[in-house]
Amino acid sequence: MKKILVTGATGQLGSELTITLRNRYGAENVFAADKKQALNEPEPYCCLDVRDMPALNQFVESNNIDTIFHLAALLSAVAEQQPQQAWDVNMNGLINVLEISRMRQCALFFPSSIAAFGTETPAMDTPQDTIQRPATMYGITKVSGELLCDYYHHRFGVDARGLRYPGLISSKTKPGGGTTDYAVDIFYAAIKSRHYECFLRADTQLDMMYMPDAIDAAITLMTADSTQLKHRNAFNVTAMSFTPQQLAAEIQKHIPKFAITYCVDPLRQAIADSWPKHMNDSAAKAEWGWRAQFDLPAMVKDMLEKVALN
Repeated sequence: MKKILVTGATGQLGSELTITLRNRYGAENVFAADKKQALNEPEPYCCLDVRDMPALNQFVESNNIDTIFHLAALLSAVAEQQPQQAWDVNMNGLINVLEISRMRQCALFFPSSIAAFGTETPAMDTPQDTIQRPATMYGITKVSGELLCDYYHHRFGVDARGLRYPGLISSKTKPGGGTTDYAVDIFYAAIKSRHYECFLRADTQLDMMYMPDAIDAAITLMTADSTQLKHRNAFNVTAMSFTPQQLAAEIQKHIPKFAITYCVDPLRQAIADSWPKHMNDSAAKAEWGWRAQFDLPAMVKDMLEKVALN
């Protein structure tokens, strides 16, 4: 990786991944792009819509981009409210990036999600290779994206690689329309008001990952020896699996007066109920040495310390 483009760079994952990449490869070699004009974004930054193929192609060519982290997408809850736009952004944006990667010989990172599974998928110890029948537009775009990335690798030799992320937890950037947003919002509420009203049931168990691990997984996969990758795209990765009740209990060890109540959002609850409770990530461990550093207690301690400083 010499010249890197991060699309969706102002989002929850993109904002922190961009910083890490710039620290590692030099700020001048990592270009951030998003569809909105961001006045406070450090350079180099470009206002760019991934659906605009000519503009995207020109940018990649003029800046000699050799690696693209394609993060631009509408997330799960927002995608259900705007399914046509979600298909447009998530799929047309991806096919543009894949075509440019083919033409310009760029390596490509594409993040999939636990949303790529469905109610027919085994919920516990979800296999790397299993049935995928998602019932949400977000999940459908992720399965389609996985297949497209595999197709472009096998048909055109594009070095496309990807992860199936669980819910992501960040201390720096608030989420933007995901079903697992509660696992971030709860920390701000715990610090500010000592109370949080959760939109999922108390017993809703989902895979989660702290942002430092999510960033490390992406970079480690993209720098791994390609000859060792049997799957390449859509590796299951996880770090911890818990319910809102269990997360609240861990927070209460640090803030005893913290209380959680529940007001279930039927849309997001239905989405969460269709996702795995815990994925099997043995393929990622075997093929490129994946190991998470943060478990639930370590994540909660670090999140509370960092959120308190925000």
